[in-house]
This record gives sequence, C-alpha cells and structure tokens, in this order.
Amino acid sequence: MASRNFYIRLIVQVVLLTATSVLLGFAAVKTWYILFSFALLLLVMQVYSLITFINSTNRKIAYFFDAIKNEDFTLRFPERVSIKSFKELNRSLNRVNGLIQEVHLQLQIRERYYQEIMKQAKIGIMTYNEKGHILFSNPTLERILNYRPLNHIKQLRQIDENLYEIFRVFRPFERKLFQLANEREQIQLALKSTAIVLDEKSLLLVVVQDIKEELDVKETDSWVRLIRVLTHEIMNTITPITSISEAILKYYHTKNGEVVEQLDKEKILSAAKGLEVIKKQGNDLMDFVQSYRSFLNVPKPDRKIVGVKNLLDKVKVLMVIDSENSPQIMWRCEPEDLEIFVDEKQLTQVLINLVKNAIQSLKDTENGRVEITASTDQNDRKFIRVKDNGPGIPDNLADEIFVPFFTTKETGTGIGLSLSRQIMQRHGGNLKMFSIPEVETTFTLLF
Repeated sequence: MASRNFYIRLIVQVVLLTATSVLLGFAAVKTWYILFSFALLLLVMQVYSLITFINSTNRKIAYFFDAIKNEDFTLRFPERVSIKSFKELNRSLNRVNGLIQEVHLQLQIRERYYQEIMKQAKIGIMTYNEKGHILFSNPTLERILNYRPLNHIKQLRQIDENLYEIFRVFRPFERKLFQLANEREQIQLALKSTAIVLDEKSLLLVVVQDIKEELDVKETDSWVRLIRVLTHEIMNTITPITSISEAILKYYHTKNGEVVEQLDKEKILSAAKGLEVIKKQGNDLMDFVQSYRSFLNVPKPDRKIVGVKNLLDKVKVLMVIDSENSPQIMWRCEPEDLEIFVDEKQLTQVLINLVKNAIQSLKDTENGRVEITASTDQNDRKFIRVKDNGPGIPDNLADEIFVPFFTTKETGTGIGLSLSRQIMQRHGGNLKMFSIPEVETTFTLLF
C-alpha cells in the first residue's frame, strides 16, 4: 500500500502539471511566445517526470526479472528511500533475489552431484535428441565404445555400422543385445532406451552395459547345472546296469575265476530277468539321448502372421483333458483380432506344454483354475500368459526349472520348459516365470 508521501508527491506533480497547462494556454491566447515556449518545455519535463515516477516500480520489477533470467544475482535495490512503499518493495525484491540465488546454488550443487554420479557409474549413459545430436555421454560409455568425444550418433558408424543402425531406429522402452568387436576383444552390450522430456524437447536416454562377464558367469553356472543334471540322469540309468551285469557275471565264473559251462535253471531265469532290466535301462538311456538331440536341433522358425484367437482355439482342440478331474480352464484374447509373427507349429507345441504343466500341477488342488490370456502390455508388447492357482514353484527351484533335463515329476524328460524358452528366444522373444507358492504361477510368452 502506497504511503502518504507517495500520494502527496503525486498530487503536487498533478497540480503543477495542471498549472503549467493553464499557463501554456494563457500564453498562447496572449501570443506571448517566450512564455509559451518556456511553459511548453516545463510541461514536457513535468509529464516525463510523472511518467518516470509512476513507472519506477515497473522498471524495478522488469530489471529484477531480467537479472533472474540472466542468472545475475548481484542486482540490489536501495532500501534507504523516503517513500515507505518503495522501501518495502525494494526490501521484498532483495529478499526474493536472495532466495532465488540460494535455490540456484542448490540446484547447481545437485546438478554437479548427479553429473559426478553418472561419470563414476559402471554403465554407459547417453542422451540424444530426434536429430541424433548427443547431449550427454559419460566417460564409461566412451570407454566401452573406445571413442571420444561423442557429439552425434553418426559417429557410431566409425565404430560399427550395425551399432549405428540400432541407435538410429531405437524406440523408447526397447532392449537390444549387440556384440561389439574391436582390436582388443569382443564385448557383449545390453542396450536399453527410455524416453525423457527436457525443456519441452523429447530426448532418448540409452543405457549401455557390458555384460560379457555376467554372461560368462551365467554360462559357467548353466554348464555346471546342466552337467549336474546329466550326471544324475545318466548315473540313475547306468548304476542298475552295472550292478546287474556284475551279478550275472558271477553266475558264469567260479571263485577261482574259471568259466562255468553249465548253469542251473534258477540262475538262467535270474540272468534273463537281469538282461531284460539291462535292455529297459538301455532303452531309457537311448530315449534320454534322443531327447538331448531334439533339444539341440530345434529348427529355425518358419514365421508368418498368425491370429492369436485361432491359435488358442487350435490348442484347445489339441488338448486331451479328463473332463471329470480337469480344472476350470479359461481362454481369453484381447483384442480378438490380435496377431503375432511366429512359427505356428512351434508355438502350438510351447502352449500345449505350458497348459499341460499347469493342469498337472493342479491335480491335488481344490477349485483348480487355469487362465490363458493373450493381449498387449503398457508398452504395446504382445504376450500370451498361462496362469494357474496351484502349489507354485519354490524359490530354490526357480532357477532350475529352465535347465535342460531337470524335472520334479516322476515321469518326463525335463526338456519341456527349456525347449519352450529356446523356441521363444529363436522368435526374438522370451519365456518368463513368476510364482507365489500356494497362490499363483504364471508363465508369460513375450513377443
């Protein structure tokens, strides 16, 4: 609120302006040109003074915002003025200027902190705009790509043409794997993109990670688990053959090691039964090896556009289910015209295997229920999900179920899930599992 002095000064200037105007008119009537010129000059000066006086507050605020825009926090307004309202205004502007300066300094400190974190991060980070101009790339990325400085994604052509193509057509929320070879080594890169908006401009944030060491550890771990399973299965088959063979050999040798030429009927019958067991174990071992061969020789997918609803209807017909003891099975496709680019025969095999596993897991569950759902997620990625409310998969077995030949069933080869995952990977997708024991188990095919 303006003070009394402000009003008095304003009234005085208006009165003087009015008196000068009257004087100017009187001089014009009397044709007193000298007085007229003096009055006109005085009128102009008074108008200019009044406008300057009225606009002084606007100018201060304009100067204040211009200084803030230019990040100039040295601007200070005098607080020792005669007009109280101007004194309070100047004091408030100075206080706001100090607060904004403090916030600006805090933001600068925070920005330097985040930049230091990104510089020290073990993963490569890059942001670039729609025209391909790289706005930021941390030292880790430059070290991984062995190239600096990075200003535009076209520079990636000098590293690898295929790597440039990935970045050129990269879309938000995509994941890519790329093997980069240089004169020193080959590295496996995992690329993940995220869309961000900065200053109303759309940018793409790409995270690049060298996962070669992780893959080596995973590969070694997978080999160890596979060998453990193979050893277990082979030993279970070979052990009876070895023990029965030793027992039969004893029928044909004496204690002195001489060959017995004649055997009694009982020993002959025991030897025949032993040979039958050996034959059966040998056939089981042959079946096991055949399963191994089928796992290693998955053909390349013959892909075509397939309607998901028709595919689910086909799987439903091919499923042979005991209607008396079968759980409730629900099939859902949303939208009904959903299509996928797959090998229909291979994907049918995968779905039949997953649905059968779900049904078998519900044999001791009351009110068993299986839900097969086909749809798209929030990123428009197509999926087919097989969900049941059975006993679930314990945490200690969650990493084992996709190991070839590992099985918790009394019968079965143990290659169903590993074969299904391999088929999905050959389609460029994946098979994921989520389980809460005694609540739900979900297998999701991601395309």
